[in-house]
Amino acid sequence: MTIRVGGRMEEEVRSVEMVNSNPEATDSPEGMQDLLEAHGHGYRSLKRGDIVEGVVVRIDKDEVLVDIGSKSEGVIPAHEMRDSHGNPTETLHVGDDILVYILQPENQDGHVVLSLNRAETEKGWRVAQKQFEDGTILEAEIIEYNKGGLIANVEGVRGFVPLSQIVDLRSLANSEESVEERLKAMRGHTMFLKVIEINRRRNRLILSERAAVQERRAVQKDRLLSELKESDVRHGRVSSLCDFGAFIDLGGADGLVHLSELSWGQVSHPSQLLKVGQEVDAIVVGVDRENKKIALSLKRLQPEPWTGVAERYHVGEIVTGRITKLASFGAFARIEEGVEGLIHISELSDERIAHPNGVVKEGDEVQLRIIRIDPSRRRLGLSLRQARDESEGYDAESAAAVTAPATGTEDEAGEMARKVPTSAEDEEGQGEDAQDGGRAAAARSAEPGEENPSEGHSQQDGPVDPVVPAILGG
Repeated sequence: MTIRVGGRMEEEVRSVEMVNSNPEATDSPEGMQDLLEAHGHGYRSLKRGDIVEGVVVRIDKDEVLVDIGSKSEGVIPAHEMRDSHGNPTETLHVGDDILVYILQPENQDGHVVLSLNRAETEKGWRVAQKQFEDGTILEAEIIEYNKGGLIANVEGVRGFVPLSQIVDLRSLANSEESVEERLKAMRGHTMFLKVIEINRRRNRLILSERAAVQERRAVQKDRLLSELKESDVRHGRVSSLCDFGAFIDLGGADGLVHLSELSWGQVSHPSQLLKVGQEVDAIVVGVDRENKKIALSLKRLQPEPWTGVAERYHVGEIVTGRITKLASFGAFARIEEGVEGLIHISELSDERIAHPNGVVKEGDEVQLRIIRIDPSRRRLGLSLRQARDESEGYDAESAAAVTAPATGTEDEAGEMARKVPTSAEDEEGQGEDAQDGGRAAAARSAEPGEENPSEGHSQQDGPVDPVVPAILGG
């Protein structure tokens, strides 16, 4: 008869052989007691539910023998490993160290019945408990989904990720894709998760992608803040848009592109240029490590439009412009992307008007005459009236007079009129200064003895001094 021998069984056989070779050792009660103690020395006391380590000693088609340090080998039936390991001959090898679960301390053949699958499940619970206590992040595969969320495999344990804890569902508000379709697409993907609730007795394991992402991003943001410096150019993705700018995800931290840093031209809302998910390059213009804020710019990666304006345009030149904004003191017109000038209200028409909307409206394309260029201050004075009134002519001497620097209140008024407002407060202040300056200049150009010089000129008053348009429309 063939006897299966391995591991502890070999020691048992050897001890029996020693007794057989020395029969006197059992003649006395003390000898028998010593033999029994030696025979049982080192064996484990096993019970159902224990998790023990073992070594694979033999692999058969229907079972695997494992030495677990007991008086007999443990047996893993095929159905207790095939679910997760397939064919045991392909995944296990003799000599492998494995973790097994005690199903039955001893069967009718005297062997311990083991389970590899249940051991992995128990190991998963231990890993999850450890992750929960340490507050660390784990990586798990999404194996199923239902109407409430996702099912993840955590070392053999099924964990649940509620809908409220899934980050990728936030973008569905602007998508035609349904929640079910998005969840289905996540199946089979690996996800970073954090254990937020665990109850082994109730078989309850709740996971959160949101918490894991927030923690990972906090770590990545600290790292990124320590690396970033001004003038760095970084590639990122538009994560969100708001009234005051756009947030760009740089890979761990979001940086803000303020509305004024989106383009050299006027932008009323970031959605005019960007959309969520769009990939862009941005230059770092500021890093506040204390408050963990990053300032970015898109426009500074583009050439400054005002560079070379004095070479491309000349005073007296007729150009095409688009009306971009109306104010009480005039209208702003763009002659190229990033280059805008002011048409003072006195340069819109030969007739006296109460508001620019009586002559133009936003979006109109009109022919304009350039009456002043100041590239250093990014100021451009334009005239619709002079461009329309070709009969008055425009000679070089008049152009020289227009470009001559003015002094005192007139110069200040002209400069304010030419300044493109950057905020409502600036716009209001410039309008008041421009109108005050316009009235003062008109008063000085009126004939002596006129009762209301501040009312400006009419067609009967005769031609206006060429310096006045420069001050008013400048």
